[in-house]
Amino acid sequence: MSSYDFAGGSLKLKGTSGGIKKKKKSKKDTKKLANAVIASGHDGTKNDVVDEAQTIKEKELHVYRKKTEAELKFEEIQRKRQTDRISKIASQSHKERVADFNKYLENLSEHYDIPKVGPG
Repeated sequence: MSSYDFAGGSLKLKGTSGGIKKKKKSKKDTKKLANAVIASGHDGTKNDVVDEAQTIKEKELHVYRKKTEAELKFEEIQRKRQTDRISKIASQSHKERVADFNKYLENLSEHYDIPKVGPG
């Protein structure tokens, strides 16, 4: 064996059989919640029951949310500002945007102009 030979393949951990398999999400949770709602004496269609089961599930997920109230409020304000910015841009035509940009460029000082200093 030369010093450049190597064993091919992926690395394996000792004591494990095969790789890690990801769990697949199943719809059993919603069905269980729907059955629980039916058992509680709910009158309505099956779709209503499924909707209620999903809202219950969302409320449970709300408990496990990782963001604080301040972070949520910050994100909401950011979304609102972004929608305002987009609506402002969308309301202008291309011609108006070009005119505004030209006005902005006229107001800028030229970088290659030598400022006058002193008398004369």
